[in-house]
Amino acid sequence: MTLFWHETRWLSPNINDYFIMAKPTKPVALSLEQIGELNDKLSTLRHDLNNSLSLIAATVALIRHRPTVTEQMWNTLAEQPRKIGESVSQFTRDLEAALHITRS
Repeated sequence: MTLFWHETRWLSPNINDYFIMAKPTKPVALSLEQIGELNDKLSTLRHDLNNSLSLIAATVALIRHRPTVTEQMWNTLAEQPRKIGESVSQFTRDLEAALHITRS
């Protein structure tokens, strides 16, 4: 397998290598409280994604109508993928913990 260096670690070019997970070996029961917590976390994820996507759309619209602000708006655009990735990663960790899913 070929790996490549990215910032602080070696990565595989095959994205599927990052989604190999060990499923629970027996059924997982969630309490009503745990289901409520996961629902709240899903709501937060949706909110965060919508905020980032709205910022992207608004920034692009602003740049189209006022090209002079392009330089100032690059940071807003550049931050959004990281924010989206962090939100998805956090929810993924929370969901995997609740369902006893481990990465191999």
